Amino acid sequence: MRTKQTITEAEGKLGVLIPGIGAVSTTLMAGVFAARKGLGKPIGSISQMGKIRLGKRTENRNPMVKDFVPLASLDDIVFGGWDIYTDNTYDAAMHAGVLDKNLLYTIKDEMSAIKPMRAVFDTEYVKNINGENVKKEKTKMDSAKALMADIKRFKSENNCSRLVMVWCASTEIYVEENETHLSIKNFEKALEENHPSIAPSMIYAYAAIKSGVPFTNGAPNLTVDTPALIELANKLNVPIAGKDFKTGQTLMKTILGPGLKTRLLGIDGWFSTNILGNRDGEVLDDAGAFKTKEVSKLSVLDSILEPDKYPDLYKEMYHKVRINYYPPKGDDKESWDNIDIFGWLGYKMQIKVNFLCKDSILAAPVVLDLALFMDLAQRANMKGIQEWLSFYFKSPQTKEGLEPMHDIFLQKIKFENTLRYLKGENLITHLGLDYYEEN
Repeated sequence: MRTKQTITEAEGKLGVLIPGIGAVSTTLMAGVFAARKGLGKPIGSISQMGKIRLGKRTENRNPMVKDFVPLASLDDIVFGGWDIYTDNTYDAAMHAGVLDKNLLYTIKDEMSAIKPMRAVFDTEYVKNINGENVKKEKTKMDSAKALMADIKRFKSENNCSRLVMVWCASTEIYVEENETHLSIKNFEKALEENHPSIAPSMIYAYAAIKSGVPFTNGAPNLTVDTPALIELANKLNVPIAGKDFKTGQTLMKTILGPGLKTRLLGIDGWFSTNILGNRDGEVLDDAGAFKTKEVSKLSVLDSILEPDKYPDLYKEMYHKVRINYYPPKGDDKESWDNIDIFGWLGYKMQIKVNFLCKDSILAAPVVLDLALFMDLAQRANMKGIQEWLSFYFKSPQTKEGLEPMHDIFLQKIKFENTLRYLKGENLITHLGLDYYEEN
């Protein structure tokens, strides 16, 4: 056995603060309230339903993850957040149309009690939606200070011992890193001067980190993936992670891509298209927001397939992604993938994937797990980028100079070995030769 890391116990209430009280966040909240009452199971959540193997296969030690590491209980979670609309979470969930109305009726009191705080929002960054529940501060630094006041007040009023923040709001227009993002000094000067390179999501991230609150980016926005905010997180010992929840089509790519590469099957082309009708689809109907999402989705296959290492198989692969807003779909996203592959002697084959999914149903357990594991990371004194949580993201954040790992199976091994490391258990390589060695 290895030496255990020191982890503070998960005592008291955990406040989960969410910018964006839309389909994903209301589905998460409703699911947690329903699970508390025994009205449903948190399926898809590793923190609640996952098991982890410890030691040799012959030892048969496979505890629940939540029993192995000290995670906050669902009973100890308190939800809050910000949104540009004034709807409480019950009304927002009814409007989103993801969950059965009869289920929502049973948890109406809990959902109705959660009302969004005024959001930091700017139509320059999200063009296709607008709302009245917005802060009217003079500068972006003033907006950050207003968010910090919200955070402090929420923690006090709800008697929380700890907080985490998970961005579930809209995809912003594409922003490239520039000099304003290179240092804390530059970043704070840009906040004071209302620089256009500082997006609302960055203001939330800054406010969270300055308040000692772990921040997770669930959208493909640049947000916390900048030298300035990484520096700030390391300086203040705050965990950060991102970006872009891995849910529908990209989840399929990180499953199929590693399988094809493992068998060394070549790929001529991979065409992906999506139709969705929720608020996310409406936002992505803008070209600037779509570019942000496109960059996130396109990066996955290159990392998995490594075309420079396998030029005969993947160097000439054509990869195209399309997203189309189609209101009748609502939250029922549909994706199609056409994959042109080739095998022995170059003979051609095809794979067709039609995935009809509920985006928020897939995202809700991801948000729950990230909230609980980011809280664990802070209690284990794990500051800065949490690459071990790459399993949950389309574009995993890594230290500068490191290529992100996109293979979902390798990501899961990394995730589980980190938990074993924290608890002083031996890491598992799956080599297995020791079972066959003669005594």
